[in-house]
Amino acid sequence: GTLSVSPEPAEVARLVDQARNTFVSGGGRHTLRIDLPEDLPRVLVDRGRIVQVLNNLLANAARHSPESSAIGVTATHDGVHVAISVSDEGRGVAPDRLPHLFRKRARDGDKDRGFGGNGLGLVICKGLVEAHGGRIWAESGGLGRGTRFTFTVPVAEEPSRGTAATVPSRSRPARDAHGQTRILVVDDDPQTLRYVRDALTEAGYGVFVTGDPEELPGLLQTHHPSLVLLDVVLPGTDGIELMESVPELSDLPVIFISVYGRDETIVRALDAGAADYIVKPFSPSELTARVRAALRVRAEPAPFLLGELSIDYDVRRVEVTGEAVELTATEYQLLRVLSMNAGRVLTFDSLLRQAWRGRKSAGDPKLVRAVVKRLRRKLGDDAANPTYVRNERGVGYRMPKPEDG
Repeated sequence: GTLSVSPEPAEVARLVDQARNTFVSGGGRHTLRIDLPEDLPRVLVDRGRIVQVLNNLLANAARHSPESSAIGVTATHDGVHVAISVSDEGRGVAPDRLPHLFRKRARDGDKDRGFGGNGLGLVICKGLVEAHGGRIWAESGGLGRGTRFTFTVPVAEEPSRGTAATVPSRSRPARDAHGQTRILVVDDDPQTLRYVRDALTEAGYGVFVTGDPEELPGLLQTHHPSLVLLDVVLPGTDGIELMESVPELSDLPVIFISVYGRDETIVRALDAGAADYIVKPFSPSELTARVRAALRVRAEPAPFLLGELSIDYDVRRVEVTGEAVELTATEYQLLRVLSMNAGRVLTFDSLLRQAWRGRKSAGDPKLVRAVVKRLRRKLGDDAANPTYVRNERGVGYRMPKPEDG
């Protein structure tokens, strides 16, 4: 009989997020390349059923392509439908066999492309898509040239409007296309990933998860999260060292999650610049409360006050004894990084990564020294006995905490 569905308006990005999280939590090792236009309209679907379709197609793509290859997820708006595609770089399908992939009794040569050897997973996908009034098809350039599955779903009559919370533009956290604050979770324990993802999703956040710390830089650049939850112990690395080595994390609140509640570990994490530290096990309410607190601090950064120096991050204004100081973009960025990490010694390499953010001109400690020299001159800071920017000979620089200044 016909598969039952209960359609309601839904965001395509959220459906894809849920499928991606299930794929990763279930042990999926392929890199997922998701490319969704920001202006996609909402679709009228049974959310659970369409996530099931996406899960089946992602599992199918992973099964038939090497782990070193990527799986792509794209979507386009086509009139009264949105077309969603899942593509792989795997074994491909001969053109004459494409029409047979969605048949309940696949020909012998088609069995290896289905689920469990009988194509039942693709048959279910076809039934679910058609129950929504859409259609599904497969394309392939031939054997060894990958396969793309595309299905359509109807556009909801009323597109999503005004879902983003009203936040002053100067303090608005990064949000996705449907107004959710984005959070990235890095933990190699699938159960923790699932638990944290479900708790934060239920609280209304847009959640991205990974168990591979090597994916962190790419996910930061792709999704621009407002906060990162990071496990202390990760495969092949230390979470605290990872936080210090990835420049993009310098601008984000990082909350560590760990089974280790030793004081020395917590102190080390907080000294490294972590916004908070949560010891497992923790309740969903504790997790979401700590996330809200960290985001609130980020959204409302307090001005930095040290002696006669004041920095108002919201309006990018620097003053000494009440007089405005004109700084170049690089000078301000260096001062901002040092002040946001007050009390910590930042190495030349760390400053180059964070203040220059990968620009080709970076790479020489002499560049840092030259900018510090100009910065001190503009701040009226005595290089022989500095108040604001202090040397750590052969290592880098630091600014004292306001209470230490």
